[in-house]
Amino acid sequence: MDKLKEATDYILKIIKDFKPETGIILGSGLGALPDEYNCIKIPYSDIPNFQKPSVEGHIGQLCFCKAEGKNIVMMQGRYHYYEGYSMEQITYPVKILKLLGIKNLIITNASGTVNPDFETGDIMIIRDHINLMGTNPLIGKNNPELGERFPDMSDIYKCNLREKVYAAAKVQGINLKEGVYLAMPGPSYETPAEVKMARILGADAIGMSTVPEAIVANYCGINVIGISCITNFAAGVSGKKLTHREVVETADKIKTKFITLIKTIIRTI
Repeated sequence: MDKLKEATDYILKIIKDFKPETGIILGSGLGALPDEYNCIKIPYSDIPNFQKPSVEGHIGQLCFCKAEGKNIVMMQGRYHYYEGYSMEQITYPVKILKLLGIKNLIITNASGTVNPDFETGDIMIIRDHINLMGTNPLIGKNNPELGERFPDMSDIYKCNLREKVYAAAKVQGINLKEGVYLAMPGPSYETPAEVKMARILGADAIGMSTVPEAIVANYCGINVIGISCITNFAAGVSGKKLTHREVVETADKIKTKFITLIKTIIRTI
């Protein structure tokens, strides 16, 4: 808690009276969103106990701004388990956002689909998730100042907020998919057998992020919206080999649609 308060105090000295209502974790393809607003930008490297992301496209800074009439803080870059960070380090920023007072958290990501009815370029709202990362970010001594020891997980991705996302998408003429996100540790992509397993378990998309942040946000009493950009078919679905280049290129192609949706969601919630 001392580390969390040290980081929070540092941030508050910079943003002063600015009180963020909603946080956004920007996944692949959304990194340019803060550039559309007049933001106070704080590099992760300047914040006590923050780490610097190592993945392409993840700059690594907190951006505080008035966006679409709302006070927003955006994470321009996130941490992944496959980078060698601990679950505590991955979810550390979410706890900071909690202490800064956010009520809602929009978590975005790029993911591969295991559902043959989906197409690359689709946007999927997350209804639920399956954690196959082999660990849980709440393991360890509980901090009662953040949340309860055994948090309920039956409605992480709030149904009432999903309805608002659908309304926002309808305004923009965007056809959303809805499904279950399955998290694997990475960094290797899944084998065809693992993809088949994921589909049997009820997953629609697979990725290497989001779930740790969603678990901790829910634990902290923050309302969560999860949105996936479907950038590729998982192994064995289309017969193509998978590359990170394809993920980046597809995310870049639909970033305008994705950003438009996020802006409308901000105005709606």
